[in-house]
This record gives sequence, structure tokens and C-alpha cells, in this order.
Amino acid sequence: MLVPPVNGWITPAQCVQRYRQINDFERMLSENGTVILKFMLHISFDEQRGRLQERIDDVTKHWKFAMGDLDARKQWKPYQQAYEDLLNATSTPWAPWTVVPADSKTHRNLMIALRVRLELEQLDLRYPAENAALEGLKVV
Repeated sequence: MLVPPVNGWITPAQCVQRYRQINDFERMLSENGTVILKFMLHISFDEQRGRLQERIDDVTKHWKFAMGDLDARKQWKPYQQAYEDLLNATSTPWAPWTVVPADSKTHRNLMIALRVRLELEQLDLRYPAENAALEGLKVV
């Protein structure tokens, strides 16, 4: 829900419809026991420039680069608006977004790991109760 609105491939009404469909789908998942964690990894304009240049300069990273990346970079402001619209429209109590500053990969990874850990702890997971019928049982 970034490229179509930025490039005008869908109307504002279609954006609203798709946001609603995303929310409906995520609500259905949540109501059926799926835990939804959504992370928006935000890098700065300067960091993006550096990462793109690194992909050009390092032959082992050429596979990560596409010429279209340069065209998309020229649309930075519209993409930032599309991100804001998406986050505002699809952050819900059952599937909230976590915006992660991602200029530092170490900081990014730590923030995500801590969020995942917190969610796992809240699930209060436990091994199933022992099955007494297994005591002393031998497989032949």
C-alpha cells in the first residue's frame, strides 16, 4: 500500500477500501488466536543514500540494487506521506504498528527482539502436562 498510491495507480477511495480490508483480515486473525506484530523500519534520507551507494560500490551487493531504487528515492516525500497514511489507517488495538528507527541495524535488531520477547512472555507458554501412561513405557 505504498507504491500504488504514490504512483497514482489507485484512487483515494480504493486506498480506504484496502486499508479496511487489511484491518478486517488482521482482526479475523487476531480473533482466532494469531498474534500480529507489525514493524515499520524507518531509515533517514541520508542513511538510505549511504545504503544505496554501498550497493553500487560493493560488487557483492549489486543483487540488492535496482535502477528503480533511484526513481523511488526521488519520491521520498510522497512515500513518507504514504507510510504515514498506512500507519494511521492500519494501526489497530489488535494489530498495532511499532515504528523502529533503523539507521542503526544494531538498535533496530535490539528493539525488535525486545518487542518479540515481551510478546512471547505475555503468551505464558508452557509444556503440556505429563502423560502418566508414558512412565516406564518401552518402544519395541
